[in-house]
Amino acid sequence: MKKLLSLLLALSIVFVAAACGKTEEKSSGTSEKGETTKLVIGASTVPHAEILEKAKPILKEKGIDLKIETFTDYVLPNKALKSKELDANYFQHIPYLEAQNKEFGYGFVNAGGIHIEPIGIYSKKYKKLSDLPEGAHLIMSNSVADHGRLLSLLEKEGLIKLKDGIDKTKAELKDIVENPKKLKFDANYEAKLLPQIYNNGEGDAVLINSNYAIDGGLNPVKDSIAIEDKESPYVNIIAVRKGDENKEAIKTLVEVLHSKEIQDFILEKYKGAVVPVSE
Repeated sequence: MKKLLSLLLALSIVFVAAACGKTEEKSSGTSEKGETTKLVIGASTVPHAEILEKAKPILKEKGIDLKIETFTDYVLPNKALKSKELDANYFQHIPYLEAQNKEFGYGFVNAGGIHIEPIGIYSKKYKKLSDLPEGAHLIMSNSVADHGRLLSLLEKEGLIKLKDGIDKTKAELKDIVENPKKLKFDANYEAKLLPQIYNNGEGDAVLINSNYAIDGGLNPVKDSIAIEDKESPYVNIIAVRKGDENKEAIKTLVEVLHSKEIQDFILEKYKGAVVPVSE
């Protein structure tokens, strides 16, 4: 009798373990044919979450129930992805992902590039960059991953020169070798605060990421005095834990975001302030 009870107990454990395995598989982005797959994506409010909302009904037709968790900073979405609160996130560009992987050892990978948000320079005092006076005060994000991008834009506009031979996507303030106007850089602010700083009239110019500019009621194309062109390497991506890029639900998400319907939506809604990509 004891042997029979032991056998039944062992079979019960195996059955429960198998059932838990199936439940975990479904919640992590895979499901049996015909079932709805839940996919939780972390995103910045604008434009990322808006783009995902547009994709939601298309994904539903394909059996994916998309849940969007919004964030207003650049730190928590990766922490949430690491802790498996999210299946993916959509807020960051490739250089930022690489910097975060290096600093925190996340090991996240790019599942697909979706759009570019050209970064812009804004000023309430001057109509063009050439009008900036000697010693002008420029305010920028404290995100070092964005500094190379900002400095490259200033170099392209002829205001500074960066050290030869460096990877300019990783340039820092210390890499400036020529600064004829003796511009003063203040990089002590969270990116999300920059639109308000601009609206307060602080500094002579403020360098603002387009997602925060749009969220703050600015039109990057019309309101900036300088803006990146479409050749920017800072593609915003769907980031996932390594290996998850091969899951069908993630592949379908990227496929939908690359669809003509979504790309047309991006072009029409943001009018050049957000540029879709399909790779």
